Amino acid sequence: MGKTAFVFPGQGAQTVGMGQDIYEAIPASRDVIDAADEALGFKLSELIFQGPEEKLKQTVNTQPALLAVSAAFLEALKDGPLKPDFVAGHSLGEYSALVAAGALSFADAVRTVRARGEFMEQAVPSGQGAMAAVLGAEREALAALCASVSADAGAVELANVNCPGQIVVSGTAAGVQAIVERGKEAGAKRVIPLEVSGPFHSSLMKPAAERLKVVLANVAMQDAAVPVIANVTARPVTSSADIRGLLEEQVYSPVLWEDSVRHLIEQGVDTFVEIGSGTVLAGLIKKIDKSVNVVSINSLEALKAAAL
Repeated sequence: MGKTAFVFPGQGAQTVGMGQDIYEAIPASRDVIDAADEALGFKLSELIFQGPEEKLKQTVNTQPALLAVSAAFLEALKDGPLKPDFVAGHSLGEYSALVAAGALSFADAVRTVRARGEFMEQAVPSGQGAMAAVLGAEREALAALCASVSADAGAVELANVNCPGQIVVSGTAAGVQAIVERGKEAGAKRVIPLEVSGPFHSSLMKPAAERLKVVLANVAMQDAAVPVIANVTARPVTSSADIRGLLEEQVYSPVLWEDSVRHLIEQGVDTFVEIGSGTVLAGLIKKIDKSVNVVSINSLEALKAAAL
């Protein structure tokens, strides 16, 4: 029998109303989202269920909202037969994975990602940083183009290596604009500027990482009970000390999602259970390897259909 990985989405997967059906139907899931309200001292639940979308899309709100919804679905699965052999999350989703692995309490995680969102928003003045999705380019060719552009126009780096043919770059507004204009040199078919509030997962985020380091130092963290595939290394980690360091690095380092999924498959994982809003990760995983089984648990209906 193959192994199972629980995977958790990051920013971009949010939608107004996500998780409302399980909130209303499953008391344990309701308790999780209520606990987020309590931990943060405001009604995050109202923002999740009613919006407005513009406010939900603000990084400082998106991060705890997605974490809360993933944790609520995770709670609904808790008493079922399915247990993960590994966990992983995309960027912010790594915090959901750490909750699933027992490394972080939910209340600590939700407060930490709220602070993480604030630090990321404040690290670079609005308009000075940017991100863009590069479709069709090879990783090495794109990395070389980024190095060339960084020397001429402004810093730009690989930020998310999502799947074959989809890489996100991040950096200065001028650097990202140069990639938009010159992407074809790296074999890109299209380069799409992203609506984001900052140059996430680039070296411009180091001020945010410094501030997050202080928060992480004061958060209780256990060794993970299940190996967590870290975004920064695409390798398993269980030590709480290592996890703290990797979470700090993660803010300014590329998310090696494709590498993480490939490593999981090499370890014998043939079933990926995406837990939380949307189907973003399911799409990426299928582009990495069509042969694996992917289940998205993103609604009450999906929860029942999976019969997990």
